[in-house]
Amino acid sequence: MSKSLKRVTAILEEAGLPGRPVEVGEARTAEQAAEAAGCHLDQIAKSIIFAGEESGAVYLFLTAGGNRVSAEKAAGLAGEPLRRASGEEVRAQTGFAIGGVSPVGHLSAVNAFFDPRLAEFEEVWAAAGTPRHIFPIAPDDLLRLSGAVPGDFT
Repeated sequence: MSKSLKRVTAILEEAGLPGRPVEVGEARTAEQAAEAAGCHLDQIAKSIIFAGEESGAVYLFLTAGGNRVSAEKAAGLAGEPLRRASGEEVRAQTGFAIGGVSPVGHLSAVNAFFDPRLAEFEEVWAAAGTPRHIFPIAPDDLLRLSGAVPGDFT
C-alpha cells in the first residue's frame, strides 16, 4: 500500500467512517471514477488545485464530477488571482500526485471550497491518494474532514 493511500485510509479510520478505499483500476478522470463506482458522474468529488498568483497559497476546490471550476468565481472566493498549480506544487502541499489528489490527508493545510452540488447526494466518491483508488463518503463527512467551505465556484 502506498504512503498516500495509507494516509487517507488512516484519516477515514480515525474518523470512524465506514467507507474504505477500493482499488478500481485507472480512474484519472471523473468519468472513469463514476463508471468504476457505479454512480452518477456528479457523485464524484473532484479535487481541483489552484495556486494564488500573489500569495503562492494552494486552494482546493471540491467539485461535482460534471461541473467545471470557474477560474473567475474561484479567484473571488480565494481573494486573489489564481492559476493552475503545477504538479510539483500539488505534491509539495498535498502529498498527492495530480490524478489522485484526495480531499483529505494533505501534508499541509490548504484552503478548501466545497461545491454545493455534492451535498445533493447521500454518498459521493473521492480519490484516495492514488489514480487507482477511490472511497465513498457522505457529503457532510467530506465537508467536515476536508475543512472545506461551501461556495459558488462552478
